[in-house]
Amino acid sequence: MKKIIVIGGGASGMMAAVAAAEQGAGVLLLEKNEKLGKKLYITGKGRCNITNACEPEELFKKIVTNRRFLYSALYSFTNSDTVRFFEECGVPVKVERGERVFPVSDKSSDVINGLAKRLKQAGVDVRLRTPVNKVCTKDGEVAGVLLQSGEMLSCDACIVATGGLSYASTGSTGDGYTFAKLCGHTVTACYPSLVALKITEPFAKELEGLSLKNVRLRAIQGKKELYNDMGELLFTADGVSGPLVLSASSAVTDRLSDGEVVLELDLKPALSKEELDARILRDFEEAKNKQFRNALDKLLPQRLIRVIITLCGIPEEKQVNAVTKKERAILTDVLKGMRLHIKETGGFNEAVITRGGVAVREVNPSTMQSKITKGLYFAGEVLDVDALTGGYNLQIAWSTGYLAGSSAAAKGD
Repeated sequence: MKKIIVIGGGASGMMAAVAAAEQGAGVLLLEKNEKLGKKLYITGKGRCNITNACEPEELFKKIVTNRRFLYSALYSFTNSDTVRFFEECGVPVKVERGERVFPVSDKSSDVINGLAKRLKQAGVDVRLRTPVNKVCTKDGEVAGVLLQSGEMLSCDACIVATGGLSYASTGSTGDGYTFAKLCGHTVTACYPSLVALKITEPFAKELEGLSLKNVRLRAIQGKKELYNDMGELLFTADGVSGPLVLSASSAVTDRLSDGEVVLELDLKPALSKEELDARILRDFEEAKNKQFRNALDKLLPQRLIRVIITLCGIPEEKQVNAVTKKERAILTDVLKGMRLHIKETGGFNEAVITRGGVAVREVNPSTMQSKITKGLYFAGEVLDVDALTGGYNLQIAWSTGYLAGSSAAAKGD
């Protein structure tokens, strides 16, 4: 019987352990925390967005980094397989807006309990509070794992599924990068991703807590467009967040050192500038005896009005019937292209995932095995792969975990 050690009891690690054990391997799962799935517990605001039910080609479009590398993994264990897997684990699921898949109970703990039950059924030996010091190799092959306690554990294969650097409190402290480097692997630069963005504009504080739906956000660096999509945005005390911004962050986080990145917010994406001007004229006609500051109630949320007036430079006490065509053009420009200048991203402790990791050119995409060290496999966020928000990153974890586990267990591999 092949003896496999999995380092990391998160999403990809638990899936890898199940896959390997169900193919007949003897599996030991090592987790440094006091419980399994600590980061999984907080995903999706505690609801756990397990996967996305979109078509495979749509799923691939949502992968930001090293899409081609993931083809084998995502076709070996698809989003449909994920749904079937959890339903077999006694975790019924539902599909919500944007094809996002959640447990019917809305409890991430049910997902973790389902996985823990499957691990037990498969005969996986789980050791908690067991930090690893390094992966040991001999003659270019994995020989075992050295624990921080000094204990040496031998194995035929080792799967590193330790996560990245995001939410360090859950145990994601970059251990896997150290293990990989010691085994001769390159680790690319790591950045926080799917993270809030901090802006230089002081009015962010004024708008804190304001949520805007169905707005369009572009990220621009010089003349290059880095991101363009529609969705929901939330103002924070020092910047912006929400699903739209988290996705935008994955396109800008590694570009900030190359020069200023500006966010351009279209508050009325359904209207052209001409249509918007016509709409403003109608509103002004109804409020012709009012001051400018009192004529935007139908167009904008109350809290946003003062900020927009300031950005336009139109005197707020000016009578609406005295607002000129040129001033209206300025107003439509601001509404269609409110500019926010990125100062920095939130840190790893606020980031949903890490961008960067073990260089995929050194990993076999068909097996997740190292091209440098035989018997060493990688799965999940430790790899230099990431996707947009919406269940796609967890699907990457399930798929790479499954492929790494089943490949490690395969006879003669």
